[in-house]
Amino acid sequence: MRILLAEDDTLLGDGLQSGLRQLGFQVDWVRDGMAAERELRAQVYDAAVLDLGLPRKDGLEVLGGIRRAGFLTPVLVLTARDAVPDRIRGLDVGADDYVVKPVDMQELAARLRALVRRAHGQPQECLRAQDVVLDPAARSVHQAGQPVTLSTREFDLLQALMLSANRVLSREQLEQQLYSWGKEVESNAVEVHVHNLRRKLGSALVHTVRGVGYMLQRDAPKS
Repeated sequence: MRILLAEDDTLLGDGLQSGLRQLGFQVDWVRDGMAAERELRAQVYDAAVLDLGLPRKDGLEVLGGIRRAGFLTPVLVLTARDAVPDRIRGLDVGADDYVVKPVDMQELAARLRALVRRAHGQPQECLRAQDVVLDPAARSVHQAGQPVTLSTREFDLLQALMLSANRVLSREQLEQQLYSWGKEVESNAVEVHVHNLRRKLGSALVHTVRGVGYMLQRDAPKS
């Protein structure tokens, strides 16, 4: 899952970025509101963690701006403003969840996973397709009840495809979800990861839609 973190406190931002990365997220970090709004309009993110007290442009202005423009990225507001009117204002403007600093890293990660699942119409904790079960919190995969060992990129690719099951994702869309800023992307990286998933999970799960991209089929094909 690729996350935009908008936080101007250097110490806190560094801690959040490092902590979320350790928990399996790809994190891009910006330090002011104008940068946050620019990235949310230009890039595809699974979710955003948005501080309200940002320099250059207040977090509520950023949130209101992207919502009026029709951007639906799930947003978790992270702020020291713990007064009830501030929480209500943030939710009314378009926040999907609200956490007051200081926040527990495990709770933050769990809330982000829940936001992303709901945004994709996946209410259950684990993602399921055919005989494959993926647990985002444990970062584990089982097929027909047996554990399957995947690399970090393979897991992230499978998760992206399962969240959008039965929908075609282009190579560019998958690259955006798999790689944060500064990560070198080989031209055939997605193809290699897809090949590895098919080798480990079978060829019936991920389909190539020629000239378009890849699709994970939620239900097994009828014989």
